[in-house]
Amino acid sequence: MLEKLVKSLIEAPIVRKGDYNYFVHPITDGVPLVEAELLQEVAEAVSKHANLNVDKIVCVEAMGIHLATAISLLTNIPFVVVRKRFYGLEGEVAVHQTTGYSEGELYINGLSEGDRVFLVDDVVSTGGTMTAVIKALKRIGTEIVDVMAVIEKGDGKDFVEKETGIKVNTLVRANVIQGKVVVKEITAGKK
Repeated sequence: MLEKLVKSLIEAPIVRKGDYNYFVHPITDGVPLVEAELLQEVAEAVSKHANLNVDKIVCVEAMGIHLATAISLLTNIPFVVVRKRFYGLEGEVAVHQTTGYSEGELYINGLSEGDRVFLVDDVVSTGGTMTAVIKALKRIGTEIVDVMAVIEKGDGKDFVEKETGIKVNTLVRANVIQGKVVVKEITAGKK
C-alpha cells in the first residue's frame, strides 16, 4: 500500500529554508514532476480512508489543488480552493496563517454555514496553515466532517488537534533525519 508515495518520499531532495528542513516532493511541491500514477495512488488512498459524506472538498492553494481535483474527479464532489488572493466577493473570509517558513493571508469563498466539508492538504508540518483554515471554517459555520493531510511531518498534527479540537488523519508520517526523508509509519486507515 502506498508504494509509490513511500518510494518518492525516500528519494526526495532536502533544502533548508532558514532553520527548517524542507523536502521537495511532487505531492507537496509539484517538483520535479507529478507522475499520474503517484497522484492516482494518493487520491484513491484519501478517498478510501476519508469520510467523504460531504457537500464540498476544501483545499489550500497551491499544493492542495491537485489533490482536491483528483479526489473530486473520483467522487464527483465539488471543491473550494482557499486562495492566497483577495477577490472581494460577498462573504469572503480572510485567514491569517503562519508556518515554519512563511506568513500571509488566505481567503475563503464559496462556503456557507451548514456546508459539510472535507479539508485536504498535502502536508501538515508546523500546523500553522491547517489550524488557521480550520478556525476559519468554524467561524463560517461549516460542519468539518473530516480533515486529512497526505503527509505528516514533525509535530504539526498534534498542534492542529490541540488548537482546534479536530482530528487530523494522514496517509504517511515522514521526517527529515540526517539530511534524508525517513518514512516512519504508514498511517492510512489508523483512526
